[in-house]
Amino acid sequence: MGKKVLMKGNEAVAEAAILAGCRHYFAYPITPQSELIEYMAKKMPLVDGTFLQAESEVAAINMVLGAAACGVRVMTSSSSPGISLKQEGISYIAASRLPAVIVNVTRGGPGLGNIAPMQCDYFQATRGGGHGDYYTPVLSPSTVQEFADMAPMAFEIAEKYLTPVMILGDGMLGQMMEPVEFPDAYPPQKDPSEWALGARRTPDDRHIINSLYIDPYVLQEKTETLFKVYEEIKKNETRFETYNMDSGAKYLIVAHGTAARVAKSAVDALKEEGVELALIRPITLWPYPYDAVAEAAKGKEKVITIELSMGQMVEDVKLAVCGECPVEFIGKAGGVVFTPEEIVSLIREKIS
Repeated sequence: MGKKVLMKGNEAVAEAAILAGCRHYFAYPITPQSELIEYMAKKMPLVDGTFLQAESEVAAINMVLGAAACGVRVMTSSSSPGISLKQEGISYIAASRLPAVIVNVTRGGPGLGNIAPMQCDYFQATRGGGHGDYYTPVLSPSTVQEFADMAPMAFEIAEKYLTPVMILGDGMLGQMMEPVEFPDAYPPQKDPSEWALGARRTPDDRHIINSLYIDPYVLQEKTETLFKVYEEIKKNETRFETYNMDSGAKYLIVAHGTAARVAKSAVDALKEEGVELALIRPITLWPYPYDAVAEAAKGKEKVITIELSMGQMVEDVKLAVCGECPVEFIGKAGGVVFTPEEIVSLIREKIS
């Protein structure tokens, strides 16, 4: 590992993507991810990469599709309403079985909302977001270091399963500065002959990229193949972190991303008061760690989900717990971020 560097999350994920071999980046500016596109504009020419500020988010995501079809590592980024505009293109990329990385530095919503951090794009990210039967693997960082680490991870998952992968950050992670370490080397790109346009697996097999299948039986077969891949992703790529699980806690906290950072501080504060809480943090939001959450909830009197939204991940928590114990929700909207003291107070109310 190299020496630690103090960086914003937006800059760290961009630098990690470049170090991981990303040489093509297409995007359109939007706050609070503007530093990411600015960093790429400055750095890509220095590594003989391609940076292009597109005329719109719609144009940018279709440039991503084209670059992915050429067999190169490619990334785009945006924030909430910009991601909404990209959804048609993301659906095309998923259907075309192409690897690409999409970063969403989530802001307040719905509508234009504001530029404060929220987790209100959870449904959009984890349920595909665009039209049709598909999913997108979704990674949720909780530190700037993890934000950076997820760039090469996302490329590896994308190329292993031939799928777009989303890193779902938020305005706080994008803007905050923390020390980051980058490894001396990242795993190289896979051989793109598996997915690149025109690649020949055999002399008579020229790869054609397409997402239009007029014959319904052909489309059914293609969709079923896609979902077999999703089953492999569920089996191999589900990630989570647990905290204070061996404490004999009667209550389980479930939180991801920025909310998990604050929730962990609350767990520590209540521990000093003699109140034990266990915590599980989903790292992949899709595939969601249903089995891990269900196992963590066994024997608990109550599960409490904490989100920077009006309640989206809580639906997956309820599916995981499956009625074995009550599931409570603590949330905030509008881009207002909890303090640890607020969460401590709200948890006390839930367990009293």
